[in-house]
Amino acid sequence: MGDGVRFIGVAERRARLGVRHRLAGEARAAGPVEVAGSLVALHGTDPATVYLAVGARLAGSAKTVARTERALYEDRALVRMHGMRHTVFVFPTELTAVVHASTGIAVAARERATLVKNMAKAGAPDAAWLAEVEESALAALARRGQATAAELAEEEPRLREQFVYAAGKSYEGLHTVSTQLLRVLGVEGKVVRGRPLGSWTSSQFRWAPAPEHPELDVAGAQAELLRRWLAVCGPATEADLKWWTGWRVTEVRRALTAIGAQAVSLDEGTGYVVEGDVAPVTGPAEPWAALLPALDPTAMGWQRREWYLAPELWPSLFDRSGNVGPTVWWNGRVVGGWAQRRDGEIVWRLLEDLGRVERREAEAAVAVEAERLREWVGAARVTPRFRTPLERELAG
Repeated sequence: MGDGVRFIGVAERRARLGVRHRLAGEARAAGPVEVAGSLVALHGTDPATVYLAVGARLAGSAKTVARTERALYEDRALVRMHGMRHTVFVFPTELTAVVHASTGIAVAARERATLVKNMAKAGAPDAAWLAEVEESALAALARRGQATAAELAEEEPRLREQFVYAAGKSYEGLHTVSTQLLRVLGVEGKVVRGRPLGSWTSSQFRWAPAPEHPELDVAGAQAELLRRWLAVCGPATEADLKWWTGWRVTEVRRALTAIGAQAVSLDEGTGYVVEGDVAPVTGPAEPWAALLPALDPTAMGWQRREWYLAPELWPSLFDRSGNVGPTVWWNGRVVGGWAQRRDGEIVWRLLEDLGRVERREAEAAVAVEAERLREWVGAARVTPRFRTPLERELAG
């Protein structure tokens, strides 16, 4: 371009995605920690998403569940905690301090203030009482190592106290102190999700003390988090960055400046890459297919998704709240969706018109991935927490 800013087109963005997101066959990772480190964060709201996202990116997926559980609950190399946009993610443990300082501190202050305010409105005990209960609960958790809310309440009965939230409103509800307090402590980085009560698909978790970490400077932590993410997902627009981090636009711009991000031109306007990442990137040597789970970090990675997901596919693949369901990928773009039936069969459907020759090639590659997924999932049955029209239809 005449102004010296390089244009990065859709084809190159898809090539970057295939390699950097560990989806192309030649780029697959050796283990779960490598997957999480490559992607910065795995969505953890739906427990099964973590395992399915890891399995799709491993060179050998046969022991996906055992290896991921070991990383999460034995080696503690991965941790499930609140992060960007007040969402639960799985991060490499080394990023705990960065995530807490960059995104958690501001949200935590609001969450605690809201809890105290709601309790006061309901005539429940005050902040001083809550602080006593918190101290006692954290001490009990430290002694136990991991515990459910009910188990903690055995040692600190005040956790069972209840109060009415939003009295008189359509969403009025009876809340338990333990549920609300542990949620706030999670956002504050004091506790994290521990081992589930059931299998790897269970949404009921124990709680565990958060890994010890230094207190970092907020601006420095934001720069580091943005640098890591942009190295994986760049180029990205300012709007993408603001959406993914949940920060104010001033914080995004400050972090871009701090890391010396370089501007590039995209179809939708100005984008950014990390310093020195403007050279052309060639695609994977071989065509590739992938079956990614609901809320996968690649499918949810950008606010603007037209370059890898055609708008006409959105009604079938997203729920009404904007949560993506299971997707079928072909060479860097979403071309369909998949589901698991009650008998364990993995079924899928291509939604894009690929042309006869390319469609045959894509169908053969997707069938291989579907069988690979079926083999390692085994007897487990996976139903997304947020169901989408195509997933429901395919699941039957």
